[in-house]
Amino acid sequence: MVMCMLDPRLDTFLVLCKMKSYTKAAQILNLTQPAVSQHIRYLETYFGGKLFTYTNRTLNLTPKGELLYRFASTMQSDSTRVLELLRSDHPEPLQLRIGTTLTIGEYVMPTILTRLLETYPHLQIKMPVLNTKMLLRKLQDGEIDVALVEGYFNSAEYEVQQFSAEPFIAVCGSGHPLAKSAPPYPDIFKERLIVREKGSGTREVLEHILQELNLSLRSFTDVCEVGNLNAIKELVKNNLGISFMYQAAAQRELDSGQLVKLSFSANTFTHSFSFVFLKDSIHREEYLFWLKEITKHDYRPAHNR
Repeated sequence: MVMCMLDPRLDTFLVLCKMKSYTKAAQILNLTQPAVSQHIRYLETYFGGKLFTYTNRTLNLTPKGELLYRFASTMQSDSTRVLELLRSDHPEPLQLRIGTTLTIGEYVMPTILTRLLETYPHLQIKMPVLNTKMLLRKLQDGEIDVALVEGYFNSAEYEVQQFSAEPFIAVCGSGHPLAKSAPPYPDIFKERLIVREKGSGTREVLEHILQELNLSLRSFTDVCEVGNLNAIKELVKNNLGISFMYQAAAQRELDSGQLVKLSFSANTFTHSFSFVFLKDSIHREEYLFWLKEITKHDYRPAHNR
């Protein structure tokens, strides 16, 4: 568990929120189970209401508990950041702890990181690349400060700034029959669709787009799941199916002519890459500074801006 400067009873509350078990929380905190219960009773008395309730033998937060969790998570994250600064060899080391989803981490961030390090040679960067759900958990636990995500999430729980609006496109190989001319609308669904695994942000976006068109993955004749975007692009380049992805992820292959963008609908699809951090953070101005810095220079090739 990360050392922080919270009241120990709030620390107990956050661990219990995460573990959803008094026994497991006691083990992690090296406390007795009665001590954990005592901490929670104190907080419930102090804040004037129940923080947890059991539903179908599962420990859940009450609305009051949800509110406390939001503020306590922000306090924990902020205190962890302050503690790291105080323990550093330098009074105010320049650092950026930013988590990203796969597409953003692999196809967007390299150009941005290069420019940041050229501008700030002593900048310390920590950048885990995970799915949206895991990144939001790391935000709550104070392990990262901000996240760049592509998936869907409950934005009401965070401060969310738009990083960019990204074209979301259908692609096929240059040797595929559909590459020669714009395919009739129904023909695209006769093809093998190659998609990411369940839980990936790219797949979630595709499923939402199809839903808006009163379609689903089942609308395609054949669906193949592959958990690696580079592998998907190789299969598509070899004319073994079509796929959907952010244009940023396919740009290199589009420029080289290995992939071709398909237009199968009158709609142009875009989805936001979101810059996310905890609400009410004392470091808000710092986080917004980094948002300004990473958006200062466009990461796209000049001819695609």
